[in-house]
Amino acid sequence: MKYISTRGDQTPRRFCEILLEGLAPDGGLYLPVSYPVIDAAKLARWRGLSYAELAFEILSLYIDDIPPLDLKALVDKTYTAEVFGTAAITPVTPLEPGLFLEGLSNGPTLAFKDMAMQLLGNLFEFELGRRGEQLNILGATSGDTGSAAEYAMRGKKGVRVFMLSPHGRMSPFQQAQMFSLQDENIHNLAVEGVFDDAQDIVKAVSNDLEFKRAYRIGTVNSINWARLLAQVVYYFAGYFQATKSNDEQVSFTVPSGNFGNVCAGHVARQMGLPVKHLVVATNENNVLEEFFRTGTYRVRASSETYETSSPSMDISKASNFERFICDLVERDGARTQALFGAALSKDGVFTLTAEEFARVQGYGFQAGRSTHADRLATIRATYQGQGVLIDTHTADGVKVARELIEPGVPMIVLETALPAKFEGTIAEALGTEVKAPRPAALADLESRPKRFQVVPADTQVVKQYLRDHVPL
Repeated sequence: MKYISTRGDQTPRRFCEILLEGLAPDGGLYLPVSYPVIDAAKLARWRGLSYAELAFEILSLYIDDIPPLDLKALVDKTYTAEVFGTAAITPVTPLEPGLFLEGLSNGPTLAFKDMAMQLLGNLFEFELGRRGEQLNILGATSGDTGSAAEYAMRGKKGVRVFMLSPHGRMSPFQQAQMFSLQDENIHNLAVEGVFDDAQDIVKAVSNDLEFKRAYRIGTVNSINWARLLAQVVYYFAGYFQATKSNDEQVSFTVPSGNFGNVCAGHVARQMGLPVKHLVVATNENNVLEEFFRTGTYRVRASSETYETSSPSMDISKASNFERFICDLVERDGARTQALFGAALSKDGVFTLTAEEFARVQGYGFQAGRSTHADRLATIRATYQGQGVLIDTHTADGVKVARELIEPGVPMIVLETALPAKFEGTIAEALGTEVKAPRPAALADLESRPKRFQVVPADTQVVKQYLRDHVPL
């Protein structure tokens, strides 16, 4: 399997090359030259597999430069009941007739990001050890990516993590998860701005090829193909649990900010998973919902990006969206470059042609929007009606899913995080007498000593920090 850039660089690269690289040299994102298509016999065989077995089968289609026995050992080490709390790894439970919840938040940091990040940590350590090299990971987080990355990479040989987050814009639990880590290979930088400012810095550093190579910069954001690939697995796992035969279709509703999670669903659908619709659920920052309604993608300035009670979705520049648009324009690298590299950077907006927009329907996407009032009402209704406590982002998904569910087509909502990470909003929805449970090991999390540095939204400042903390 070879990989090429969304923006036209046709140089074929193998998986382990792009694993450590992040962005392509032309600023694009990596995609496989083509998606492997799963036939009916293989889909039937996969139905009876454990999660780790399923992950190995899917990853093997995309990774041919790690020996199969080594890849299987890495997968088996990652997806265990000890790490994820259940043998099912991603259990699917019914909420109400036709509506299901896929549990993705049983990992170390109580968020779906653990599903891919735990594997990524093991892949990094394996490949760096094989090469005798080191990697300095530069990432941006709106809440959960950072803690998932840091918990996956802490103590890993040859890896340092430099994580940017929007100063004061995460929940107290999310901040404490990251800032309380005292490991020497973990660095937290709180950026004076919004998530998009932090993400812009990561992209700017990654696009400085000389600096990137000199300081061995890699990424764990979902611009890294390996992370998105790991997420493809739980779409198959969810499908098998919600259906009895491979003749059935399902739809998935995915709370979306950076488009990585739902882009993995797009990949699964392109591989042949019987998915009718991929429903993009946004919060008040509804850039993606606006696109699927109008064909216009307009990013917002920092001042226009709302601070909401589902903060991991407070994003207006959805990095992984470029992968879908590249497929939509039939892998035309020049067109993708014109949209993302020229129009978006110059004007902050692009509009598809009528012909391009007409193709969107064929990819199964739908979209909806949720507000603070909606998520409070959804948390309350789901707890009082089904006895299930959900977090704010998952509530956005459930609200939109209920609007778009179709008779005879199971709708699976992908859980984003456990409600313990957003206790303030849970209390607002249900009153202080209802407590969101948290693991005993995290009971004192917010009171632990914190280690972080506040920095301006300035690429040069971040580069200097890297120079000061990365030995050449």
